[in-house]
This record gives sequence, structure tokens and C-alpha cells, in this order.
Amino acid sequence: MANVIETHNLTKYYGPKCVVNSVDLRVPQGSVYGLLGRNGAGKSTIIKMLLGMVQPNYGRAELFGEEVAQLRPQTRARIAYLAEGHPLYRWMKIEDAVQLTRSFYAQFNDELLRKILDHFELSPRAKIRRLSNGQRAQVSLALAIAQDPELLILDDPTLGLDTVVRRDFLESLIQLIQRRGRTILFSSHILGDVERVADRIGVLVDGVLRVDCPTEHFKESVKKVVLEFDGSPPKCPACDGLVSNRQVGNRIELVVVGYDGQQKQLVESLSPKAVEVVDLNLEDAFIEYTRGPRRSLPIFVGEESNVSEVGT
Repeated sequence: MANVIETHNLTKYYGPKCVVNSVDLRVPQGSVYGLLGRNGAGKSTIIKMLLGMVQPNYGRAELFGEEVAQLRPQTRARIAYLAEGHPLYRWMKIEDAVQLTRSFYAQFNDELLRKILDHFELSPRAKIRRLSNGQRAQVSLALAIAQDPELLILDDPTLGLDTVVRRDFLESLIQLIQRRGRTILFSSHILGDVERVADRIGVLVDGVLRVDCPTEHFKESVKKVVLEFDGSPPKCPACDGLVSNRQVGNRIELVVVGYDGQQKQLVESLSPKAVEVVDLNLEDAFIEYTRGPRRSLPIFVGEESNVSEVGT
């Protein structure tokens, strides 16, 4: 399957600080890719570099096989972008925003736009300043989809929306885009949303892409192992794939990647009274993984995970 998005050694500095560090990102055609990371991890900077709004210091980015800096107009017309906060001119009516957006595109699907506005029960004559945050998000989505994009890039599209509106927004997004074989790249702070819609994820830690794999593979690989002892727990030595290790009373809680033979041998060598292996949802796996020791984080790459230790 071809990649719609590829980056090669993509790097960005703001002053002396490296905010994106040698990122090699691959987003396959037809996928819904969730770009994750804590605040300041570099998500928005990567998106802006993909769109040509920010220039990298090193490396390059390609969309549909063309370098971002040299995208042809007909290639740009295949891409739509929803910015964080859904900025719209609030003095306009929806129909004014439609007319403005239509003027930039040779092909604009008015019939599809009408169906989307009808789906969200939005009148073209409604004034944008009187819309709720959720309704403005819906207008932004309608304007982007009416461009009939093959690639839709969203920067935290559900930020500030309540639970019901957020779910409706995401379900509509998938129905309108992915059923036609389109590709979606989106960043989000809401891991429950990502788990529901993304078939692949990337996780940024301090500007480094530490994870690039199917969502289910990441969830299945990160485990919490709880060891219980009669008395004070012994010291737990380090091993490959160990993300974090903390003592809670007479227990040791380990977060590990893979939980393979080496890790099981380590657990057995501590002679615990009981061992419990806990499956994690995406949010818990992400939290445990990203708050682990920075000096040694396992890396997930490709369809299967290649686990290695990387010093920082």
C-alpha cells in the first residue's frame, strides 16, 4: 500500500530547542492515523511542516510523492486542513464562508456540502458568531469535506467540544471520508477518540517519534505487571522493554513492552507471592509509556514492533 505522507529525517529547531527530532513518518493510503504526544511534543509543528506553513531545518516531507516545498496546485487541491479551534470569520453567515471557500477551489461539491449541513441541521443563513463551538466545528468539517479531499489533516479537531458533539463529529468524519478510501491524519489529546477511530498511531516523546504501528499492536504490547510480596519488595533490576518500575506498599508495579521470556524470568527471580498481568486501554498505555524514564524507552516501528533501547 502506497504512503500518502512520508517524512525523512524531519527536524525543526526553535532557537536552541529541537522540537521535532529526525522524524520518519509513514501514513498509508486509506488509513486513519492518530498523531499523539503530550503538550509540546511536536505534533502541531509536524502538521504545519506537512502543510508548508513551517519550514524544517533538516529533512523533508512528501505528500502524494511530491515534496511539500514543491507541491503542484493540483496536488494541493487534494488536501484539506482543519486547524485547531476551527477559526472562521465570525461576522459571516455560513453561506458567506461557503462562498469564500468555494472561490479557492476549481472543484467544490455543493451537493455534498448541502447534505452535510442538512445532516448537522445547520442553516446556510445562520450567523457564525451565534453558533456553538460544536456547530463551528461542524461548519469547518463541511467546508473541508466539500473540497472532496483525498487527504484530510486535522489538528486537535475535537478540542473544546462536549462528549456528545465530539462523538457525532468523529463518526461523521469517518463516514464521510474513509468510506471513500480517503486518508486522515489527526492529532488529539483525547485518547478515547483516537482509540475509537484510528487504525494506526504515532507517539511523539520530546520531538522523537517513538511509536509508529497499528493501534491494537501498541495496546497489546504495553502491559502493567503487578507483583505482590508478603513483606517489603526487593529491588527490581532493569531489563529490556522495562518502561517504568515503582513500589506501592508491598507491591511492585512494572510497565513493560512485550512481556516476553526475559521479563518473565526477571519476575520469577523476585519470588513474588502473586503476579497479575493487566491489559491497558490506549489512554492508559499512552500515559504509562510517555511518563516512563526518558533515558530508555522501547521503540515501536512498522507493522510489528522492533523493540530497542535508545539513550537520550
